[in-house]
Amino acid sequence: MKANRTKKSDGSGKCIALAVVAFSLAMPAATAIPSTAEAQEYRREQRRGLFDLLFGGALRQRQPERPATRQRSAPRKQQGTQRRRSATRSAAPQPPPPPEVEKLENARVVLVLGDFLAGGLAEGLSSAYAESPGVRVVNRSNGSSGFVRDDYYDWNGEIAGILEEVSPTVVVMMIGSNDRQQLVVDGKREAPRSEAWLVEYTQRVETFAAALEEKQIPLIWSGLPSFKSSSMSSDMLAFNDIYKTAVEAVDGSFVDIWDGFVDENGGFIFTGPDMNGQPVRLRGSDGINLTRSGKRKVAFYVEKPLNKLLGEAVSPDIGELGMESLPVLVLHPENPSPVNRTMPISLSDPALDGGLELMGAVVKPIARQERGQSDGATPEPVAQPGRADNFSLRTNATPKSETPPGPPAQATP
Repeated sequence: MKANRTKKSDGSGKCIALAVVAFSLAMPAATAIPSTAEAQEYRREQRRGLFDLLFGGALRQRQPERPATRQRSAPRKQQGTQRRRSATRSAAPQPPPPPEVEKLENARVVLVLGDFLAGGLAEGLSSAYAESPGVRVVNRSNGSSGFVRDDYYDWNGEIAGILEEVSPTVVVMMIGSNDRQQLVVDGKREAPRSEAWLVEYTQRVETFAAALEEKQIPLIWSGLPSFKSSSMSSDMLAFNDIYKTAVEAVDGSFVDIWDGFVDENGGFIFTGPDMNGQPVRLRGSDGINLTRSGKRKVAFYVEKPLNKLLGEAVSPDIGELGMESLPVLVLHPENPSPVNRTMPISLSDPALDGGLELMGAVVKPIARQERGQSDGATPEPVAQPGRADNFSLRTNATPKSETPPGPPAQATP
């Protein structure tokens, strides 16, 4: 029994010893997984010399290692705010808008009528005469109107009331972009630009122009520009011909703006020169509407005949002079004298310049010396040959032969 117990105790003792050895070997492997910094420190300790052994411990105790601190990054919101602040600071301050010029009570009124393009024209004219106190622009356009849909808005029925209400000095008209649709003629719908359609449409345009002629109000009609659609541009050209004929019949002014919105080949353009010749965007992305620069360009075309009618009222200094000093604008004389004959023209001196020859006559040139004698002036002396001021051509004479003539030839017997 004792022998068995001894064997059991020996076996358990061996197991305990093996467990202790295994635990002692596993502890360094589990606890001593060194990092890079610790491995470097371990190598330094292995390379210590006698001096480090004597004084190194005291130095290490005096200089404890400082824990590494991480730098915190700024929050994203603050970075975005700083970027916005820097962008705001870098942007140049915009100049304040110029003060609005107060219009005079008796300023001349420019009445703008038509569709949505006329509304843009009114904006351009307002910018053009913003500094003219003697000119006021009144916009009475209707964006969706036209001469076809008189059931929506009847220009011929409304024009008399508008003229009486506004009392304009001059009327500017621009219309036609909404008129590419069927027209009801005698209860029948006619296709655009058909024969019956053109007759009815022309009559409506002439009726409108006649209403202004009756009131003796000057009429300026702006033509239509080209559009992105080729078929629409073709219709606009036909409309412009109708407007031009009707307006000139009542002594109005038709303004052709077509070339300002096409290229050299007559094609539609989105970008082109503005009123100053600088390339700008003239049309909207739909190829129909006008941009701010495009509206100003149309107004630039209309300004030329409009300034002739407004006269000195367009001057920025008219507020100091007063409108009373300006001449009265008269379009048609009350009693014009008929011109049925021409004044007689003198055949002996048609140009009243002292000449005696009619146009086309061949005049014989007068020599320089003779011209001076006929005018009573002293004739210039003739330059002597050989002098520096003698520029006359000299003829070279044929030189004579200096060789004496030989004896005459004798006849041979």
